[in-house]
Amino acid sequence: MKINCIKLHEFRNYADASFSFAPGVNVISGDNAQGKTNLLEAAAALSTMRLFRTGQKKEGLRFGQSAGSILGEFEAENRDFTVEIRLFANKAAEVWRGGVRMKRQGDARGILKTVLFCPDDLYLIRAGAAARRRFLDAALCQLRPNYDKVLSEYEKVLAHKNRILKDSDEKPALLDLLDDFSLRLAHLGAILIRYRAYYIRKLSEKAAAVHKEAAPSETLGAVYKTVSGVQDPFASYAEIERDLIEHVMSHKKFELAAASCLSGPHKDDLDLTINGVSASSFGSQGQVRTCALALKLAERDMFFEDCGEYPVLLLDDVLSELDRRRQDFVLNRIDKGQVIITCCEEDITRKIEAGKVFTIQNGRILAESDRAQ
Repeated sequence: MKINCIKLHEFRNYADASFSFAPGVNVISGDNAQGKTNLLEAAAALSTMRLFRTGQKKEGLRFGQSAGSILGEFEAENRDFTVEIRLFANKAAEVWRGGVRMKRQGDARGILKTVLFCPDDLYLIRAGAAARRRFLDAALCQLRPNYDKVLSEYEKVLAHKNRILKDSDEKPALLDLLDDFSLRLAHLGAILIRYRAYYIRKLSEKAAAVHKEAAPSETLGAVYKTVSGVQDPFASYAEIERDLIEHVMSHKKFELAAASCLSGPHKDDLDLTINGVSASSFGSQGQVRTCALALKLAERDMFFEDCGEYPVLLLDDVLSELDRRRQDFVLNRIDKGQVIITCCEEDITRKIEAGKVFTIQNGRILAESDRAQ
């Protein structure tokens, strides 16, 4: 799996730019605020159909522009694909695949698979539960198209239920719909929980093995924390759904009092430990960063095991945030598959055995060199 080319038009600080990548390691160098992260955001969007720094795609448009695009040409499963995301200031974004507009943006999600690792991910362990849910969802939406569809519907139904709970004082008649939305959430939630449980079980095994390489004296543990009423997240969908229904109905009065939906997998978390002790509460800065590295690199291994191809690894200025030992640990694990890595520091750039190096300045390619030649 590899990206051959990305063309940007009126995206972020790029007016027009075209990048042709090497199949191995590609380095994007340059000073801060020149557009390096913008390029990685575009690459990630070609797999997730989302911009990782904003919830609204139109915010990816270059300042003052009404339309722009991200076009990617890539190879996956021994086939060539072209995916284009067209951005507009005054209407919803469009996704085109092979010159045909997709009815659902999700229909193009996950054809290209990527794993993104940015500085914020180094604090994944100490961040709130929402950050760890996004980490899980980003992977599962690429690996399992059905998960993506269910998650999208779950989020819409959840928004409707929360609106009913918030507006019920002024519009009591809305409460007649509350149970219907709770039942639908339980049905969709059961599917999400089962997917997450199986994914986390495999992820925890691989992450523990990766972590052991980086820190031989430590053991990383990962436990899925979901709705307390769910007796077994590996049970059948029907059993999980019954547990969820019972839980939400027993919490109905609390949801009404809070005017918010309190029960469901939108509250899930991933509990991480080091040698049996909470990594979030008691881990040192170095331990927390090693945990994050282990999770991201294990995610990459999971993709390979599932698809038979390494996903494109996107590293956004992560190495400069790591000490030399952890830098070397990462560099020793990027010899397979395609990698696009951004960095500012020359000494780090020299350590990377890159096939191609791009130097970026103010949204333009200042220099491009092919080291493979």
